[in-house]
Amino acid sequence: MKRYPAGRPWWAVPAFLSMGCAAAGQSAFGATPSSAAPTTDDAGAAADKDDGALDGPVLERSAYVRSVLRRNRSVESARQAWRAAGARARQSGILDDPSVTMNLAPLSIGSSTARFGWDATVSQRLPWPGKLGLDEAAARAEADAARSDFEASRRELALTASLLFDDYFVAVWSIEINAHHVALMRSMQAAATAQYETGRGSAQDPLQAEFELTHMEHDTVILASQRDVTVAQMNELLHRAPEALLPPPPRELSVPASSDAGGAARLEAEAVEQRPDVAAARAHARAERARADRGSRESFPDFTVSTSYSSMWDAPEHRWMVGLGVNLPVQAGRRGAMVEEADAMRARYEAEVARLSDAARTQVVVAVKRLEEAGHVLVLMDQHLLPVARDEVDAARAAFTASQTPFVAVVDAEKNLRGVELDRQMALADCDRRRAELDGALGRVPGLAGERVTP
Repeated sequence: MKRYPAGRPWWAVPAFLSMGCAAAGQSAFGATPSSAAPTTDDAGAAADKDDGALDGPVLERSAYVRSVLRRNRSVESARQAWRAAGARARQSGILDDPSVTMNLAPLSIGSSTARFGWDATVSQRLPWPGKLGLDEAAARAEADAARSDFEASRRELALTASLLFDDYFVAVWSIEINAHHVALMRSMQAAATAQYETGRGSAQDPLQAEFELTHMEHDTVILASQRDVTVAQMNELLHRAPEALLPPPPRELSVPASSDAGGAARLEAEAVEQRPDVAAARAHARAERARADRGSRESFPDFTVSTSYSSMWDAPEHRWMVGLGVNLPVQAGRRGAMVEEADAMRARYEAEVARLSDAARTQVVVAVKRLEEAGHVLVLMDQHLLPVARDEVDAARAAFTASQTPFVAVVDAEKNLRGVELDRQMALADCDRRRAELDGALGRVPGLAGERVTP
């Protein structure tokens, strides 16, 4: 049987194409959201320290907020959504896999009159220059939007945790304040009974004290219930059992500054620049702009290059072949609609950026005013109402002991002092609430006093 030369090395072209595909894949989107997660020993030690604070003598706000950001499942859900968007970005901007086709002539197998017939084809689709880059740009922008959504969910969760911590502070120390006033009222009841037994008081005075004690004990039950409800809600954010115990909060909360220096204009600019919801809308607009540019390039053809070898040609020069295929972009209506859709979505997100920016500026102004108001109320209580209420109790008790005033005046003075002290706890917590709201409006993580937390 006649031997036929093997011909030229037809496999060189597909090997070259395969190397080109591998190079394209290596240059694609390489950063992953998981790479931003803390994996160092220092991060692990910080996590252990914060989790240990949940069983320590005092529960600090920052430790609680950091633990919530690590443990809460809603944050983990947003983190995985960001991770998925990053994985989609790494799939973009890469050539399709090459295609290999093998054919053979089955009747030639074992034939004595014809040689074994077969052919093989390797092909690679090559989009018009710029299409893959725009696909990658759109996917990167969507990944940026997913990260911004993740950051927004963390800040919302931190704000919720910080506000719950304030509720916990008020509930715990209001119970102690109420217990102190219960003891004070019991001593006043004993004094009223002694005055009555010596004939210097009325029989109504001990009964009046008993009436007030009943109200205080009722308030104790209400405050304990509020504390337990708050603890259950705090444990929910920590992904713990609702009945799990928490350490008490600190005795005092640090009084935040009335507002940041630099004026409202600087704070408003910071909010527009740093707010993750605004950043997410900007990223979506970039993605749609890239899709619109990508749609406009659909009018340009894509190519398919191929190389093949066939053993069934008698002439060796005809066995190795190369080819070039071109698609015909004749469906102009579909491509025009694609561009129009992307332009409309881009305009939508740009309008959303403007709306969110206006809302951010307004929220900053409102938060600053409310923080200043809360600070004024706290100063008023510390410098005026609380000292006056304490002096009033001392004066009423002294006058009652000297039989110069009725017992009801002592009860009213004590009730007033108790109310002012409870109101001061609320005012102190309100200052922290307003500070947390301002941090949230500025795009910061509430409850962490400017600390940077690695996602």
